[in-house]
Amino acid sequence: MDSHDTFQPRIPLADDSDGPVARFVAAMNAGDPHALDHVYEDGAVLVPAPGHPVTGPARLAANQHLQSFGLPIEARPRHAYVAGDIALLIVDWSMRGTASDGTEIDMSGTATDVVRRGPDGRWRYVIDNPHGTS
Repeated sequence: MDSHDTFQPRIPLADDSDGPVARFVAAMNAGDPHALDHVYEDGAVLVPAPGHPVTGPARLAANQHLQSFGLPIEARPRHAYVAGDIALLIVDWSMRGTASDGTEIDMSGTATDVVRRGPDGRWRYVIDNPHGTS
């Protein structure tokens, strides 16, 4: 059984290829690591630093680290290329401000993300590469 079958997120998943970015932003900004993890397929890969892909508990931990800053993420889709149930998303994003520990944060990039429409018709991240041009 897929863990997505039993978890009911507070933020609904996207039902079109244009929606995953908005759902990711909403989940990230909600501060709920499990809601954020729900935007991913179970075996999805996150690349928190160029050349260092993580999955499973390490993916959850990497996103929790970003959420711990207590800063909103902003994202602006640039392109969505769809082939059937797979889409490549090019997304400009940023996270800026003073973190909850007083550290100044100024992070931004252009992500190259891959999402897939599941059997339930909802789009989930398969590859989340926030530094996709590196």
